[in-house]
Order: sequence, then structure tokens, then C-alpha cells
Amino acid sequence: MTEGKHEAEARLARWAGGPFAYLTTIGRRTGRPHRIEIWFGVEDGRLYLLAGGRERADRVRNVQATPRVTIELGDETRIGAARIVQTGTDDDRRARALLVDKYRQGDDLDEWGRASLPVVIEFSDEPIEGQ
Repeated sequence: MTEGKHEAEARLARWAGGPFAYLTTIGRRTGRPHRIEIWFGVEDGRLYLLAGGRERADRVRNVQATPRVTIELGDETRIGAARIVQTGTDDDRRARALLVDKYRQGDDLDEWGRASLPVVIEFSDEPIEGQ
């Protein structure tokens, strides 16, 4: 049975306050899974990331080669499609605000928030693995 949009958003939102997620991309050279722990933000059924290394970051290069990713939040794993966010768009502003507001301690993340490359992950109707 396919999960409805509102149920999928509610499931994702349930994990929004978590300290980190695990992102798995497919290595652009090796073709093997590459799993990292990463900060994230959630809004409207989308998951946002910031890459401080911008286009040089392995995860960004991997996503450019193969957009299909998995995200682990708590005990759930979701399959999604990642894309680089265009500068100056609503998604760009949303990604920066979500992550800086979530992880800020003083003004320590202001430069990171301005300089990082935003990535958004949108989720398909594919079932949650292990559920």
C-alpha cells in the first residue's frame, strides 16, 4: 500500500528534531554506497542539507552523478532524489535558515550558513525500507 503525501510528511516531520541523519549516496567512481552522518533540516516533506565544501564535497559530486539517495532518520530509512538548490530561490533561503537555526549556538554558524551549498531531498512514494 502506498503512503499518502500527508502521512509521508508526518513521518518525516516526526524526526525533524533529531540531531543528525545518515545519508547514503552512490560513489561516482566506485558505484558503492557511501554513508555519512550529517546535519539536516525538514520542512514540507523535504529534507535539506548544507555542504560546506560546496561542489568539492564528495556527497555533492555523488548526488550530481546519481541523485537517488537514502536517508536514515531514527529507525526509518527513506529513499529520495537529491538535487543541488539554485541560489536565490525559496529552497535556498529555506535550507540555510532551517539548518543554521537548528544547530546555531551564538553566531558560530553564520558564515557556514552563508557559504555552504544547499541540497534538497524529495521523497518518492516508494515504501519506507524495513517498515
